[in-house]
This record gives sequence, C-alpha cells and structure tokens, in this order.
Amino acid sequence: MTLTEKDSQYLWHPYTQHKTSQAPIAISKGEGALLWDENGKEYIDAIASWWVNPFGHSNKFIADAIYKQLTTLEHVLFGGFTHEPAIKVAERLMEILPKNQQKIFFSDNGSTAVEVAIKVALQYFFNKNEKRTTIIAFENAFHGDTFAAMAASGISFYTQAFQGMFIDVVRIPVPVKGNEQESFDALNNVIQNHNCAGFIFEPLVQGAAGMVMYEPEALATLIKICRENKVLTIADEVMTGFGKTGKTFAMDYVSENPDMICLSKALTGGTIPMAITTFTQEVFDAFYDDDINKALFHGHTFTANPTGCAAALASMDLLQTEEMQANIERINASHLIFQKKIENHSKVFTASTLGVIFVVEIKSDSEESYYGSMRNKLYDFFIEKGVILRPVGNIVYILPPYIMTSEQLEKVYKTIEEAIEMV
Repeated sequence: MTLTEKDSQYLWHPYTQHKTSQAPIAISKGEGALLWDENGKEYIDAIASWWVNPFGHSNKFIADAIYKQLTTLEHVLFGGFTHEPAIKVAERLMEILPKNQQKIFFSDNGSTAVEVAIKVALQYFFNKNEKRTTIIAFENAFHGDTFAAMAASGISFYTQAFQGMFIDVVRIPVPVKGNEQESFDALNNVIQNHNCAGFIFEPLVQGAAGMVMYEPEALATLIKICRENKVLTIADEVMTGFGKTGKTFAMDYVSENPDMICLSKALTGGTIPMAITTFTQEVFDAFYDDDINKALFHGHTFTANPTGCAAALASMDLLQTEEMQANIERINASHLIFQKKIENHSKVFTASTLGVIFVVEIKSDSEESYYGSMRNKLYDFFIEKGVILRPVGNIVYILPPYIMTSEQLEKVYKTIEEAIEMV
C-alpha cells in the first residue's frame, strides 16, 4: 500500500470533507522551500506550510539546537518548576516586543494562545468585581478552533454547528480604506451598549479571510477608543509575527500598544508546536493576590517545553540575522514588482503587498465560497504545476519561506499568471 492508501484507512484531516475531497498528497521529504511527495514530485511550498516555516524545511541550525537541547533536558513540568530555555525565550522576547509587554505565558498553538488571552480578559474584570462578559472582534476574523477562539472568529461555516454555545462576541467592520469611520463608530456603539472586556484583532492583515489589509493608523484609533473605555486589547500575531509584514511584529507599525499579544506558528520555525501569550504588568497584577481563586487556572502538559524553547531561540536568532532581513526585503521588492505587473490585468480585481505577503483577488461573476468551484480549480492547477498555494475562494496569496530563491518566486508568479488566464 502507498502512504496515501494507508492514510485513507486511518487518518482524519483538518478542514476536510473526506467524502468529496481528493486523497491527500503524501510528502516524504522537505528542504528549504521545497517538498517532495512519495513519488518524487517536487513542490514549491509558497505558503510556508500554513505560515510556520519562514526559514525553510529541515533547517539545520534549528535542528542542531533541538538536538543539543534533547541531550540535556527534553521536558519538565512547568507547574512549580522552571528552566533556562524558558527564561531565555522570555528575555529574548522582551528585547523585541512592544515595550509595554512584561509577562509571558506558554501554551501549545495559536488557538490556545488566543484562548488564554480571552480567558485572561474575562477574568481580569471578574477579579476586580466588575461584570464584563463581551468580547469584540472583527467581521470575518479567524482566531482558532478552540471554543473561545472559535467564538471570536467570524467565518460562519467553521462555527455554525456550535451557535448558541459560545461566549458573548460582538463584531465590528474591519477598517479597510474608506471604511475607517464606520469601524470607529461601530466600536464606540458596541462599548456603549455592552459590558465589554476585550477587543481581539489580527493586526493589519486578516489571514484566513483572504489577507484583508488595513492601515496602522486605523488600528491605533481603535486601540485608543478601547483604552479610553478600559477595554483590554488583544493583538493576535499568530500569523503576522516574526517578520511576515516586513517588521518583526505587525504591531511595530502601530503607534498604540495592545494589552496582550498572541504568538505561535513561526515562533519555532515550523518545528515544534508552541505558543506564547504576552501581557502588560497591569494585566498580570490583577491576578497577583493573596486569594488563590484570583490565579489564572490554565495550563498545558507541554507548557514551556524546553525543546520547543530551544527551537524558538534558534528561530529568533535566524530572524535577526542580516541575511534573513535582506531576504525579507528582497521578497517584498519582488512582490511589489509582480503586483505592478498584474494589478491592471482585466481579470484582476485587486492586488496588494505587505512584507512577504502578496495577495491577488481574481474577478468572478459570482460570489465565491471559501471552498467553491473557482477555489478548487485554482488549487488543483497549482498542485499540478508543483506549487503549493491554498486560495481563499477567488483570492490567491503568497506567504513564502524567507529563504525562497528568486528563481522559485518567479515560478510561483508565472504559475499565478497562468492560473489567472485559465479561469
């Protein structure tokens, strides 16, 4: 039996309707920006495997750091214990995060990083004997699949089976260009009419919504409104963090700082699942009390896993090298040239670039669903050409590993051009 045949016998894949979907491609090897399947076919991983591999597959520098850590301490419980790798991660993050962030909490993945932040926002006011139970989020947001994260997400087919079971979430429009005031007014209205604990947002780019982009100034205004009304702000940097937007964090573009930041994905360079939620000292202090009931009773078995911490430290080392920063600038410059080339194409609705993120919306005669016919046609075409891209309806985006070569990027661009002509 092939790996694909064995897979169909045993495995249940994410975001997959197994009755109608094609069999998964069995990947046997990865190196740099490339993957190979069990038959030897080569693919360019143009989305860094769901945005987690900025330094490429089988990165030796990160692998060596993991191996070295495994020979010293692979794991120890974090309840009542600590260790040097976790402390080093905290120290390193304090150097690069917005300066108001003072405490970090480890968990397992982006969804749990968000789960922690939302629980903290709600308990923060509970600990202060204030009844605030509403979370504010953007329309079409995506923050994960655990319950609070799912509640804050606005993509309906992900959540429709669980309606009526969620915490209270009210959504406001994204402040895209020309729509800023509507978003500001909606936020003020929600705060005036609900007991709001927190506002969670994907800073500057809504990933799963199709890389919807908006300006830093608009986000700064929303954060100011929340601060004036004592509503905690949560920046979900799970996708945008660690260089994706051209700066270390998307919040580096924004003049106002959030109360909490959620990190994962590229944190460990795509090697070991790990997540972090960071907090201001003020947020932490609301849990610091003689009353044990005011503690944050949340934890994960692999919290602050030393091996994951070693991978995170190596990943942050790589990100801060001159070579990697130059790669980010090179990819951004290449995207901008490609954007200029195709944005006036008769079949292109819009095209935009931020950092290493490039997105193009292809014109369609009908409203395209997330997994609609155009999406499936585009996806199949890309796979046939040996390029891994996952369109969102009629929206195609590139979010490549930073080590992708210019030649590989050109192949991705050419394949997208061919796909636009095809549809």
